Amino acid sequence: MAEIPKIVLPHGGYKKLIVYRKSDVVYEGTVLFCRRFLPAHGDRTVDQMTQAARSCKQNIAEGSSASGTSKETELKLTNVARATLDELMEDYLDYLKSHQLQEWPRGDKRAVYARDFAKEHNDWVDWKEILETRPAETVANLMLTLCNQTSYMLGRMIERQEADFKKLGGVRERMHAARTAARGEEFEKGLYSRLDAAKSAEELGEILAGLREKLNRTAWSIKRKRGWA
Repeated sequence: MAEIPKIVLPHGGYKKLIVYRKSDVVYEGTVLFCRRFLPAHGDRTVDQMTQAARSCKQNIAEGSSASGTSKETELKLTNVARATLDELMEDYLDYLKSHQLQEWPRGDKRAVYARDFAKEHNDWVDWKEILETRPAETVANLMLTLCNQTSYMLGRMIERQEADFKKLGGVRERMHAARTAARGEEFEKGLYSRLDAAKSAEELGEILAGLREKLNRTAWSIKRKRGWA
């Protein structure tokens, strides 16, 4: 007997995801960066950066929660998370340019160290002291490195979500599949009950003959309707 497909899929648990934990560091680090290096009032960049960082984190969380019923929604929200992260990286690059500070080249030993550190450290407690004490250029480059790694992970997540959507479809498709499977299960149970009610081998044969006759009449009707007979 075929298993009835699940309508609501496993979902949530986003706080355990490394990409979510990194996005949380991105948010906390951005709030700290703005507080340390940007004016407290009169600079719209502060709102732009903190909102972009928060949007990345929140969209990962909302996408994870929505994935149980809508893989499409999960995919859209993950794309939004990545887009807002790209926007945030542009703000960090603009800061470096406008303050005549250097974006570390990829082969620079500082950039290599930053990438290695970011790969191994995913929680705010690992980053807090560094980001509180280093100069603006260092902090901006560390945040860019972290954002780049988080963006890469979101890209891989989007690929997996696209594959899941192709395989599992939307909630309406799963509901239809579940209803179809449930009707088939009910039919099988009803058929078994009729046959199981037979009191003898002869009666079982009579029930089978009756079922065959009904099936033959139904098949003939379908053939006539479709012009096959």
